[in-house]
Order: sequence, then C-alpha cells, then structure tokens
Amino acid sequence: MARRRAAVPLPSIDDLFTSQEERDSAAAGSVASVPLGLIDPFPNHPFRVADDEDMEALAESVAENGVLVPLTVIPGDGGRYTLVSGHRRKRAAELAGLAEVPCIVREMTEDEAVIAMVDSNLQRESILPSERAFAYSMRLEAMRRQGERTDLTCVQSEHKLKGRKSRDVLAEELGVSSGKVRRYIRLTHLVPGILDLVDEGRMRMLPAVEVSYLSRREQETLLDAMRENACTPSHSQALKMKRFSQEGELGEALIRSIMEEEKPNQVESFRIPKRSIARFFRPSASREEVEARVVRALELLEQAERKRAARGKGGDPWAM
Repeated sequence: MARRRAAVPLPSIDDLFTSQEERDSAAAGSVASVPLGLIDPFPNHPFRVADDEDMEALAESVAENGVLVPLTVIPGDGGRYTLVSGHRRKRAAELAGLAEVPCIVREMTEDEAVIAMVDSNLQRESILPSERAFAYSMRLEAMRRQGERTDLTCVQSEHKLKGRKSRDVLAEELGVSSGKVRRYIRLTHLVPGILDLVDEGRMRMLPAVEVSYLSRREQETLLDAMRENACTPSHSQALKMKRFSQEGELGEALIRSIMEEEKPNQVESFRIPKRSIARFFRPSASREEVEARVVRALELLEQAERKRAARGKGGDPWAM
C-alpha cells in the first residue's frame, strides 16, 4: 500500500507580512499578552502603515485567527511599551477589534531596537523609495553609534566597522552596493513635495539625488517651477542646478530658465489650468486619469461632430 505523503501546511496571511527572523524569534521567546492601548509606535518609524487591501486581508485573518506571530516590544516608562516590529499587525488587530495582542518583551538598547525595526521591515516586497531612504539612514546612524561606543557588551559592531566605512558595512549586510545606499540616503535631504514625486514614480532616482544637494529654498522654488511646467528635471538639468547652487548662483530666475529648456525626449504638451476642469474630476484623480478622461471626452466630441456633419449632408449618420 502506498504511503500517504504528509500534508504541508499552507502559510497563513499573517505569515505573509512577517519575516523569517520574526517567526523564529517568536518560536524561541516567551510571549505575553499586552493591551493595545499600552503599545506606542516606534519613534520616527519610516514605514507607512496604510489601510489598503492588504491590510483589510490581514485584519480579516486576525479577526478569525488572532495574531499568529507575536509583536516585538521593549518596555518603557509607566508600564508602557514601544513597538519594534509588527506595526501592520498592531493596526490589523485594532481594525479587528482586539483589546490585546501577543508580544515578545525584550530589553534592547535604542540602537539595537533601530536595527531590529529596520531589518524586520526591509524584507517586505513593496517599499517606497522614501521608506527605504529613511530606514537606511536610521540604521546607518545606529551602526555608527554602536561602533563609537566603548561600553558594548558585544564588540561585533566594533570589529565590523574597524578600518571600514559604516556605509560599506551596511551595504554588505543588506546585499546592495555602497553607491545604492548613498543614493537612497541622499533622498532624505529632499523637501516633502519632491520626495512625493519620487515615491509616485514621477521623478527618477538620479536627478532626485542631484536635486537633494540644493538648499531647501532652492528645492521649493524648483518644485514650483516643476508644477508650472508640468515636468521634472532631467539628470543633466539636475546636475546643472547642483553646480550653480554650489557656486552660489542658483537663483529663482535661473531655476525657471533651466526648467523651461526643452529636453531631447520631451514631447510638446498642452496645459489646462486645473481650476478650469477640477469640477469634472474627483480630488484624488491622478494626472494619468485626468489625461485619459480628457482624451476620451475629445474622442466622443469628435464622433458627435462627424454624425452632425453626416446628417447635414443627408448621408449615412453612422458613416465615418
């Protein structure tokens, strides 16, 4: 008689939003139930927790099965806790109406907590450039502080950093190039409006990195010029502005002049003031959605005009 193969359990939805390191940690550590109201988010947490479809699926799983992988927290003052990993699971528990969640309570230094928080989130599949930028920056600063300390009980960080740049060590641990780490960290110097364009995919990485060297005032002026011209700077334009900025010659007029230059790959565009067409679109409509609807409206108008012309000539009203 053939032997039955043991069924392989399928991963839960909860597992899809956690790292293997967290699951191994949960299996090894002791777990305590902690009221949600006593858990504070990690200070300056760089990763967004959105109430999207994935969160809805996770909340449904938590409502049905509970939180399967415990959160990791560190004890704070007044009986409160700081959340290190599990911000999405905490939000899902709130949406599911739970009063408390399972947690692994650990004693960590501030720098150890930063590194653990970043590492647990960087394994997510979808990470915005801004999230990666601030996460890399926080982790790098924590590594530098660890390398500078002389009271460490474990000198592993000191050994890693000795004679090497902490950025190179970070790149090695993350499995990326040192240049990539540097470029992402430069994004933390962008003003919010420009960083949003990078997150939305409307501004490329290389010009954004060069723009990050401009002063805040220069970036705000550039942002206004980008909105007026409905375009973002090319890499060469960004380099030009960076050079003029370093020479102290990048004024408002020069920024606008550079942004009005025609790029080799720039197609001729026709701009309509937003206030003129705003009533036809929902406030959250993207530029692509607006463009598609305007084009469709013009196509329908063209078809109607052809029909009227055909009727006026006594021809077939459906003839093209």
